[in-house]
Amino acid sequence: MGICGIDEAGRGPWAGPVVAAAVILPRKGRPKGLDDSKKLTAEAREDLAAEIRACALVGLGVASVEEIDTLNILRASHLAMQRAFEALPEMPVAALVDGNMAPELPCPVEWIIDGDAIAPVISAASIIAKVERDRMMVELCARYPGYLFSKHKGYGTPEHQEALARLGVCDIHRRSFKSIRAVIEGATKDAA
Repeated sequence: MGICGIDEAGRGPWAGPVVAAAVILPRKGRPKGLDDSKKLTAEAREDLAAEIRACALVGLGVASVEEIDTLNILRASHLAMQRAFEALPEMPVAALVDGNMAPELPCPVEWIIDGDAIAPVISAASIIAKVERDRMMVELCARYPGYLFSKHKGYGTPEHQEALARLGVCDIHRRSFKSIRAVIEGATKDAA
């Protein structure tokens, strides 16, 4: 049994789920180059994710757009983290969580601000969560053509803003987010 690292990807985007990963790394034979997933190229993340999956225990958890809109993004992120923890094939003795708050878990938990850049086990979780969420957004791009989700992954880019102006809000947009509410309210005013 070891200590797991937990992190999420997708708190800030306007669309798509929030995805969390829980990872228990082996004591020896850890991948080299673990870092905050945001500091790595997409190719480096993919390579490291494959290395992590080959040597570590990994659990994934997802909170849907509906859960984000119902609970709020912080609670949905914690729900995804709890699901990732529960998906681990082995119970860790403790958990290290990236951020300034942690979800309730059935083991000792410590949160670490910028933990994804400090603790390798959290870096590994950060990489797995980001790679998995990016993969989901590429799949969602095929279901919702025109929004360019495979490019911006649901974040509020100029391309995403333009697609929203042209196509409106789709099923995977987070209606509780201010930017998306503004699009919906604008469409309602235009229809009146």
